[in-house]
Amino acid sequence: MKVFDLGNEGGRVLLVKQKGQISALGTKCSHYGAPLVNGYLGNGRIRCQWHGACFNIRTGDIEDFPGLDSLPCYRVIVENGNVKVRAERDMLTKSKRVRSFNWPIQYDCRTFIVVGGGPAGNNCVETLRQVGFSGRIIFIGAERYLPYDRVKLSKAFELDPSRIALRSGDFYRERHIEVLLGTKLVGINSCSKVIKLSTGEKYQYDKLFVATGSTPRKHRVKGCSVRNIFVLRNLDDALAIAEQLGPDKNVVIFGASFIAMEVASYCAGKVHSVTVIGKSAVPFKRLFGEIVGRRIMEFFEEKDVMFYMETSVIAFEGENGRLKSVVISDGTVIDADLCIVGIGSSPNTEYFEDGQVDMNSYGYVGVNEYLQTSCPDIYAGGDIAMAPVLGRKMSIGHWGLAHYHGHVAALNMVGQKKPLNAVPFFWTVLFGKSIRYAGHSYNFDDVIIDGDLEELKFVAFYCEGNIVAAIGTMNRDPLAAKFAEMLYEGRCLRKDDIESFLM
Repeated sequence: MKVFDLGNEGGRVLLVKQKGQISALGTKCSHYGAPLVNGYLGNGRIRCQWHGACFNIRTGDIEDFPGLDSLPCYRVIVENGNVKVRAERDMLTKSKRVRSFNWPIQYDCRTFIVVGGGPAGNNCVETLRQVGFSGRIIFIGAERYLPYDRVKLSKAFELDPSRIALRSGDFYRERHIEVLLGTKLVGINSCSKVIKLSTGEKYQYDKLFVATGSTPRKHRVKGCSVRNIFVLRNLDDALAIAEQLGPDKNVVIFGASFIAMEVASYCAGKVHSVTVIGKSAVPFKRLFGEIVGRRIMEFFEEKDVMFYMETSVIAFEGENGRLKSVVISDGTVIDADLCIVGIGSSPNTEYFEDGQVDMNSYGYVGVNEYLQTSCPDIYAGGDIAMAPVLGRKMSIGHWGLAHYHGHVAALNMVGQKKPLNAVPFFWTVLFGKSIRYAGHSYNFDDVIIDGDLEELKFVAFYCEGNIVAAIGTMNRDPLAAKFAEMLYEGRCLRKDDIESFLM
């Protein structure tokens, strides 16, 4: 892969040569603009090194996510050993291509309903139109905002809804997608194929996709009703927290999850103090292991973030109805003007009646490789779905995976029989440093580190026996993307092959 400037014509193109064929594409990932020349070239597609989005090198179409749009793709002519690229001049300066929808001549009389205003729901309605579904689409979201980039919430609280919206209202109107905001699903009659909404309205469906996300768990202890105890799930949560921040404020974060640590990273330097309280010995221990988790904790301590680990909050103390301090298990009292609780979440699936679809004891919905529930005309995706991932059924609340679920659900709703082939890929940004993770393992029995943990430039291989099940990286792009493509292609990495993988 190589980027070429087009001189006086303006613009740049990425030329990709594979199996004797040359393709010309836009140079930047359509998600956040990463230079794809630094990504990983797999079999017929490029995977972005930043967040794992994948693009077909022949068409530019997006095949895995996050992101919404495809890449510009240009005509290539090879004559006498010279490569010529032919394109409309204005297309050469664009970094993304929105796939158009042309109405089929014959109208489809069916109604497809999509519930959930997150990435899964949004990608589902977009894909339905992209593949030519001309029937009625009803898109229902519980929040009062159009779908937005939820990932940004834990990285910057003061956000303008219009600036982080995934699409404009006109986008949905032009595609004849009916959008109902501020509306919750409260019931499903799977026999008559009718849903009931919080407004009292009822709608009949032919196919239904539910991707209703999750709700943060609250910490029910003494004093939990005082003001200034927050969770962070939606834009209103972020805006409420932003109003309470200030240089004189003491911020306590209960939890050491990704959202919690991202919040700590954002608040540090903007408030008087930041304290993290966690139940494990180090942050991210279950996912990254003790050694990597401890180095990340030390990195935060270098930024003046304080930690109380292997403990819990046993009480909130208030004064005049507002939070004043939190009390942890050993009786230590920590000053707190506000506390942000990040201790996990529960799936929003209360609209299903007992036994209506297969669910586990935690409320997650079981689906097959086509995202169908045990009711064949009801599909589920995103946070609520126990879906096949790398040969195992699990629920993984990743932003990119939710996009993919919506895309695959739409293809199967129109009868294309597209099975899931998902590789978990996620990232976090902490004090400007990115951690990327590909694969999945909570049961690793060995961690092999290559690089320098102290300098935060390393790759960690998480091994189950002789097999590398996942990797985590900092400042080692595009290794996470490379590993993800190996898994996608059905290949495995063994301990003995780590050295050659790094070359």
